[in-house]
Amino acid sequence: MDHAVKNQPLSSSSQADGFLRRNLSWILAGAFALLLLQDIFGTHGLIAMRRSQQEAAQVQREISRLDEENRLLQHSVESLKSDPAAIERIAREEMGLAKPGEYIFKIAPRSESTAVAGNSTVSPTQKP
Repeated sequence: MDHAVKNQPLSSSSQADGFLRRNLSWILAGAFALLLLQDIFGTHGLIAMRRSQQEAAQVQREISRLDEENRLLQHSVESLKSDPAAIERIAREEMGLAKPGEYIFKIAPRSESTAVAGNSTVSPTQKP
């Protein structure tokens, strides 16, 4: 009777069990490798986390810069509210105002082509 059992084909479930027993270590190693890849390269993996940290640091630097700019602007506003010299400076420089009896002469800045033409010299070997 033992001889008859040995010649019977294995059922599909027992074939699958045999396959799993023989290759369990390879299947686990493959699953572990896939999980490791997901942890490194996935949506919430190490690379994405590093990128998020860099973006957060950049945003923090921008916030610090804007805080400093805000502080300087606030100081400027306070100065304009209380300092007559600051108000006078803005009236003169930006609005072109003058005190009674003063004259304002505006001189156009020299263009670069005029500056170069005015400074050209003729060397002794050249003829004008």
